[in-house]
Order: sequence, then structure tokens, then C-alpha cells
Amino acid sequence: MSKAFTKETEPEEVEPDDGPSLPRGAKNYITLAGLARLQAELKHLNSVERPKIVEAVSWAAGNGDRSENGDYIYGKKKLREIDRRIRFLLKRMEIAEPVDPVLQTNREQIFFGATVTYCADDDNERTVRIVGVDEARLEEGEVSWVSPIAKALMQRRIGDIAKLHTPQGVIDIEVLEIAYQDS
Repeated sequence: MSKAFTKETEPEEVEPDDGPSLPRGAKNYITLAGLARLQAELKHLNSVERPKIVEAVSWAAGNGDRSENGDYIYGKKKLREIDRRIRFLLKRMEIAEPVDPVLQTNREQIFFGATVTYCADDDNERTVRIVGVDEARLEEGEVSWVSPIAKALMQRRIGDIAKLHTPQGVIDIEVLEIAYQDS
């Protein structure tokens, strides 16, 4: 539809961001492994996904009327999503501050890149690894360094009790173990 026939009061479509936001003024810390994952995703999008969709869209465009061509409409939408993710990855990698946890000299304290085992009030032990905002994967036990649990644990030592603010209230967590990966 031509822009000439749209209502002036309709809000313009805003592209959503494809990732977690950083706190204002915070650096975009990332582990070397996390940076490598982002680079691999970017390479995959540019060399595999995008060319496949471009080929499908050009085939669909050759089929005639584009206004009712589902393959063409879906392909263009998918292409916009891929391009948005590529722009996001490029921006995030541009401002990334790679940190190698292996180089951490003070291994008795919790800092970025540490793997921490802690015990909460319910006596269940949990292990998390503190990583960058763009690489956090809860299902892998990786939490962002700006998450509430990471903030509560930062700079603690084995045996320290930290206060974790949760929606259910404040709970005490005890640091049981601190480790840094060796490569």
C-alpha cells in the first residue's frame, strides 16, 4: 500500500531490538568464547541464512503478482529480521570489551567470568557462570553480569553470605565455590 493512503495518526512501525539492553553507561563486557559465538552467528547469517532467503525471495518475485504472493511476503519479512539481527550483532561487537577470565589473578574473589556454586535458604546448591549480557544463557547456567544474582555475588569470597533481592523478598545466599575456566 502506498504511504499516501496511510493515516497520519498511525504510529510508524518501530523495529524491536534483538537483544538485551545494557545499563546506561555500562561497558559491554564479553568473554572470548561469547565473542566467538557472536562472530560465528554473524558469519552463519551472512553466508548461509541470508543468501538462502534472498534466493527464495527472487524466485517468488519471478512468479508474478507480489501483493498476494505468500512466499514473497514471508521471505521479505524474514530477510528484514535477518538484516536487523546482523545490524544488532555488528553494533554489539563494535562496542564489545573482551575479557579473558583465564587472566584473572585474584581467584579467591568473584569477578566477571567466574563460575560460582552457592547455596540459598532452601539448601539447594546452584552453579552459575557470570558472563556478558549478549552471551547469557540461563539453560546453560550462564547469567549476565548485570543480573541480580551476579550483582549479589560480585566481589564475594568462599563462605561469604550475600543478600539476593527477589520478587518474593530478600534471601541469603552463601558462596560455596569459585572457579575460573583455564582456557
